[in-house]
Amino acid sequence: MIPIIILAAGMSTRFPGNKLLYNVKGKPLIRHVVESALNSKADEVLVVLGYKSEEIAKVLVDYDVVLIYNPEYEKGMSYSVKRGIRAVYKWANAAIIHPADVAFIPSIVFDRVIDEYKEKQAPIVVASYRGERGHPILFSHELFGEILKISEETFGLKSITRKYRDKTLVVNTDYKEVVVDIDTIDDLKKLGLL
Repeated sequence: MIPIIILAAGMSTRFPGNKLLYNVKGKPLIRHVVESALNSKADEVLVVLGYKSEEIAKVLVDYDVVLIYNPEYEKGMSYSVKRGIRAVYKWANAAIIHPADVAFIPSIVFDRVIDEYKEKQAPIVVASYRGERGHPILFSHELFGEILKISEETFGLKSITRKYRDKTLVVNTDYKEVVVDIDTIDDLKKLGLL
């Protein structure tokens, strides 16, 4: 069992308003990534909410996703990561932890990461584009205990990806979207989405 945990609790400090609610190609940004996750081979999609959680929940009301609220979202992303992992700890063999602002990942990329994990059982599987590692990133259940101990002070999940860098399976893709996150309006303009 492999779920996708989408991190959607951040405060969009570099964006006018909540970027996840910003309308891109006729729908809020968050719906792009959630639809892609739902169309993948993942067994379940969970969305961790925090900032403006009620507004985001409203735009996801017609999707088959599990919503999790992180009351500590202001403390940083590591708190959302841990909320998500706790929710799947007992039943998931591995989990993809994915930031919602890496919003245009095609379903096929999620599928390739899942397939590579099932075949090779690496502790971490990550998608890349032209040699640059990006998202999605899958973590095996064997790392869940360590993930639950991450903190903002130790740079969150980066401490885990650094520790296991040499054991990470890198899946090369032809999709630039794996290395593109949306932080500002200019990021959308560069992609030709505005």
